[in-house]
Amino acid sequence: EREVYLLLQHLSGELIYELATLLKPAGITPEQYHVLRILEDAGSAGTQLSTIAERSPVGDPDVTRLLDRLEERDLAQRTREAADRRIVTARITAGGRRLLASLAESVAALHQRQLGPLGKQGVRDLRRLLQKAAAVGPVI
Repeated sequence: EREVYLLLQHLSGELIYELATLLKPAGITPEQYHVLRILEDAGSAGTQLSTIAERSPVGDPDVTRLLDRLEERDLAQRTREAADRRIVTARITAGGRRLLASLAESVAALHQRQLGPLGKQGVRDLRRLLQKAAAVGPVI
């Protein structure tokens, strides 16, 4: 189990490093990229910051900072809901959509290069095993 844990840690670091290298010319980090993808998936309705925090690899404390930077570049926007001002909804902007579209082919090619050697069945098996491990949740 320890060896698998260390392999996952190493692989995670390599995957993030390669994505960061690919995204650097676009001026965004992997964390910002993931937030933009979450917002794109949410569509025009947007999504609450708490949902972004749940789905984001960086966790809750960094979501506000990440959205600050995305808003500065007009890639995302936040609004307070009229019915309950405590609820903040984030949405991707047209600029954010354009940026993701410009990166889509190169990110897909990177993922293909990274995981393609496993084959389609291997990727499916890996996804299933990782989902099963993630379903255990926090152990402490």
